[in-house]
This record gives sequence, C-alpha cells and structure tokens, in this order.
Amino acid sequence: MTRPPTAAQRRVIDAADPVTGRLRGTEAQLAALVKRGLAFRHPRPPHDHFLTPAGHRIREEEEGEEEEKSTPAGEAAAGSGVFSARVGGEEEPYDGPGRAREVHSAWQGLLELRRMTNPDGAVERPCGWERAHLVRAAALALEAAGQRPAGPDADGYRVRATPQPEAVAVYGPDGAALRACAAALERAGWQAGEYTEPRTRDRYLLASPRRV
Repeated sequence: MTRPPTAAQRRVIDAADPVTGRLRGTEAQLAALVKRGLAFRHPRPPHDHFLTPAGHRIREEEEGEEEEKSTPAGEAAAGSGVFSARVGGEEEPYDGPGRAREVHSAWQGLLELRRMTNPDGAVERPCGWERAHLVRAAALALEAAGQRPAGPDADGYRVRATPQPEAVAVYGPDGAALRACAAALERAGWQAGEYTEPRTRDRYLLASPRRV
C-alpha cells in the first residue's frame, strides 16, 4: 500500500491548477510526488509538473471531505473558489460575477494542457485528462463555446456519463440546441452523433473525444 502524501505534499496537490493539474512547488516536493506516482514531469521545456490521475483523485477526495465538513446540509457548494464546469441541472443560478472570465481561463488552461501532454503538441485534439474526466471535459467545451447549461432559471444542455467507454450523453431542450452542441463539441475536438432513446424517444448526442 502506497503511503499517503505528507502535509506539505498535500498542500502542493491542493494548490494545483483545477483544470490542468499543473503544479507549483520546490524541486524536492515535485520529485517526491513523481516518485509516489502522483505527478509527472513533462519531457518538453519548460518541463512543468502535472498531477497524474492518481494525484487528481487525491485532490478530489480531499475537496469532497472539506465540502462535507464546511457546507451545511442542502446548501449548494457554490463560491468555494474552485472552478467547476457546468454539466447542466445545477440548482444555483448560472450567471455570476466573473463566470465568463473563469470559463475562458479554464478553457485556455485546457488548451495549454493539450499542448503540453499530447505527443505532437496538438491543441485541436483532446488529451488524456479529458478522457479521464469525460463529463467535466465535455461540459467545459460546451460552456466555453457559449452553450447554456440547464438550470433553475433556464433550459439548456445536460451532460451525463454513459456505460459506453470514452463517451458521454448530451441532452438538450430541442433539436436546434442539440445541433448547436454537436457543432461546439466538434470544434473542440470531439465527435458527436445524434441518437434516440429507445424507451423515451428523447433525442440526445453521444460524444467522444477524437484520438486523431
């Protein structure tokens, strides 16, 4: 069993970029995280360090524990300071101060992560982080493209996980909204097709990140 990270290492993990997982710390701290399999050093200059999927899991577990401790029952965990793409169906209102800036910054960070982690440096094709966080990645692509998520004050897209590997389902209020979501995802490097639910007859998109 791998030993848990030290308090100093946890602080470095907690301070990582919420989207890209880019780390900041001393050389010793970063090297220790690499040794534990919680981070990797990018082979190309400037040789930044990023969280591995195991490192992301540790941070997400800690965030969940902190929310349970600090958030009263029934209160939305909004305003925590950690960016989260809207998957659709959140209870809190969509518009808020600085939301557009947050989305733009998160999308630019994801493009940089693509550049740093795709073998050929391509930014038009999704990267490993997106395949490990399909729902969040698809939601960020939609929100960054100006698509509106479903919420208490308006209808919009809803991104949901599926049993199918490397695929998410995207639901919309009508055919025009689905087509707009498909176009946005395709521009972001995803492939999307429209299907019909056999039982409900609802139309939806099945979207997957492109590999080539």
